[in-house]
Amino acid sequence: MRLILFDIDGTLLDCGRQVRPLFAAALEEVFGTTGDVHGYDFAGKTDPRIVFDLMTGSGVPREVVSEGLPRLRQRYLERLESGLRREEMRLLPGVADLLERLSGRPELDLGLLTGNWEMGARIKLGRFELNRFFPFGAFGDDAVERSELPPVALRRAAAASGREFTAAETLIVGDSVLDVACARAHGVRALAVATGRTAATDLQAAGADWVVTDLGIAHQALPLLA
Repeated sequence: MRLILFDIDGTLLDCGRQVRPLFAAALEEVFGTTGDVHGYDFAGKTDPRIVFDLMTGSGVPREVVSEGLPRLRQRYLERLESGLRREEMRLLPGVADLLERLSGRPELDLGLLTGNWEMGARIKLGRFELNRFFPFGAFGDDAVERSELPPVALRRAAAASGREFTAAETLIVGDSVLDVACARAHGVRALAVATGRTAATDLQAAGADWVVTDLGIAHQALPLLA
């Protein structure tokens, strides 16, 4: 493998309970309802998919959701930038050391594969100065369904590095069954980390190639990461 694509929430960092209220406030402003935002499972979903699910589930017509999505994105990202507090966030175990090690290896390229809109991803990573590790990625701006993101990431990796990557040369690192599913849909291997809201047994059942309790010990399962 030469290309490693990382999810963010639950994989690299934990924002605590901050993001859901910010998302809810933006939904209320734009659509007049938050839907079942407090009962909805955000894990592995793209930001657009979250909006469509919550709003259509509340009876908002799909075309109205599509029309309001750009404004919702803007309002949410404004709130995230001003309201996301680093002191209420947590960098997950082993992340800083792993990224430093991998970024120093010229045969590897690191990127992102996340359901966050890109600006939201950059805001979150910026709280820990992690953007320097990820010059490219695939984001919620690129597709509603997470399963559509791996080809986008491979194209951007090729454009950024000048090297073409095959599925066999790629690894997706994530914490949800949807991370695993999007990898399997494209013949990419998946390293699942149980630092999010999904149990290790569920990640194994979803078909992850490797499952670890945290990225601090990932090299024990996958020597490439040593």
